[in-house]
Amino acid sequence: MRKKTTVIFLWSILIFAVNGFAASPAGIIKTDIATISVEQQYEAVQPGGKSVLAVRFEAAKDWHFYASADTAPGGMNLKLDPSAEKFVTFSEPIFPEPHLYFDKSSGEKLKVFSDKFTVFLPFSVSGVQLKPGESITIAAKIGIDGAMCSDIQCRMPEFGALSANIKISGDAAMTNAKFTLPEGTIQTKTDGVAPVLKGTNYSVWFALGLALLAGLSLNIMPCVWPVLPLIVMRIVEQAKQDKGKSTAMGLAFCLGILLFFACLAGTNIVLQLFYGTVLQWGDQFRNPAILVGMALLLVVLALFMFDVFTITVPSSVANKTGSGKGYPGAIGMGFLAAILSTPCSFAILAAAFAWAQGQPLPLATLAIMAIGVGMAVPYAILTSMPGLLNRLPKAGRWMELFKQAVGFILLMISMWLIAALPQVRRMDVLYFAVVLSFCIWMWGGWVSYNTKPFRKWLVRIIAVALAVAAGWIFLPAPSNNIDWQHYNADLIETAKTEGRPVLVKFTADWCLSCLTVEKVIYSRKDIAKLIKEKGVLAIKADTTTRDMPATLALKNIYNEPGVPVSMLFMPGEKEPLRWRGKSFADELKTLLESLPSQ
Repeated sequence: MRKKTTVIFLWSILIFAVNGFAASPAGIIKTDIATISVEQQYEAVQPGGKSVLAVRFEAAKDWHFYASADTAPGGMNLKLDPSAEKFVTFSEPIFPEPHLYFDKSSGEKLKVFSDKFTVFLPFSVSGVQLKPGESITIAAKIGIDGAMCSDIQCRMPEFGALSANIKISGDAAMTNAKFTLPEGTIQTKTDGVAPVLKGTNYSVWFALGLALLAGLSLNIMPCVWPVLPLIVMRIVEQAKQDKGKSTAMGLAFCLGILLFFACLAGTNIVLQLFYGTVLQWGDQFRNPAILVGMALLLVVLALFMFDVFTITVPSSVANKTGSGKGYPGAIGMGFLAAILSTPCSFAILAAAFAWAQGQPLPLATLAIMAIGVGMAVPYAILTSMPGLLNRLPKAGRWMELFKQAVGFILLMISMWLIAALPQVRRMDVLYFAVVLSFCIWMWGGWVSYNTKPFRKWLVRIIAVALAVAAGWIFLPAPSNNIDWQHYNADLIETAKTEGRPVLVKFTADWCLSCLTVEKVIYSRKDIAKLIKEKGVLAIKADTTTRDMPATLALKNIYNEPGVPVSMLFMPGEKEPLRWRGKSFADELKTLLESLPSQ
């Protein structure tokens, strides 16, 4: 008996020792999706000295933190809240530059942190007097909050607080730093993100030169090519008549380009002065309405390149030499050319705007306008030197083939824009694009110059009416007819007791995958109809914050780590059927169809 007791005692000691060595060391947080640790710049800090804590993150593969409060759903971006018992005062955290992440669920580009990255926490020591040889240790805590997401799931982990012991010594040497801040200046708070480390500082003249080059490159973008024939036609007609008129008309076109970029610069000024934010290039493409509008405009311009219809230059513009009636048209054409450059120039303009936003407001405005000047320069040169027109290639078969090839490029760009829409909208927009193309074909192909006015107007009125009707059918956003009830555990149990099927949708405002489930699954009319016909109790379980009843139930009752999760309680079954992805529409529909109608 004594021998058995001794063996048990020794095994207990061994197990305790193993567990002790296996435990995470102080200053480290480990979860299945992230490892977080802290490192001090110096072994000890002098009274009155300054130092830094480096919080090092290592996110699991395919997982990321949201970086910006402005783009993070529900404002659930990564936040660090450092504090100390006394004597230590922390400054604003310094985050690394985030990178863009294309979220397949929503079709949006987001700023995120992923893989390995470091957040620096500068601090200073004050209010303590120590003699040489004396030292004290101050306990510091770093609160960490924010959602983590992958392509299929989002979580709001409870990281807790990361601990660090800061040693303050009267004779601290503060040499041999374990790390230094990366090179670059510290940028003030922008875009809903705490201060970030900027990259290399370019000289102002070099940066403005790059802005000019960015503007020049806009002229070779395929999206601009549809208006080039009209531009050249306008220049040629004016050059035939009067050099001064040609120059003035070209400058009016350039003014239209500059007007577009002036609108962007003005918007940036208003946002910074009155709203404390900046103009982020590309934000417009997060708006489905703008995506649809630009995609359809490119389809129309592609049809123009295929000669399905023509755009004629009014005689008042092409032939009148003494009137100024052509100037508004030239300005409008320049403005249109600048607008059309935007879908094809995301990378160029996004880089230029990113640099501009980090500069003082006057310099940012100058940089934005420099892009417009770069785009306008070739036209100013061409119209002021009409002799250059003689060197343009002679018109021929090659020009017609080139024009048609551009039409196919425009269609590809249009499809790229449509692909960025939520999945539930894509097919409807494609159907409407086909109907719109048919209507434009009617407009331009069913009539000719010699067609009688009555027939011409009748055909075109029918074409317009058909396009409007198709737009009313296909373009509105899909509606959700499901009568969702707020999460209530008693309500769910009562329905289960009565033998009523219950569908629970666990979601959160900061979960983009949840938004996709809503659009792809629950916006389907057939599924919404079945839920109503079968008398299914539909429950929306909101887990946006940690203290919500649905959040606690998801973790403590259903043992699910994150959202989105959908559960269907079938009558007579104790355990629900669960779906954690977004590809269960057909399975859900089959189960709903198997239920008796109410």
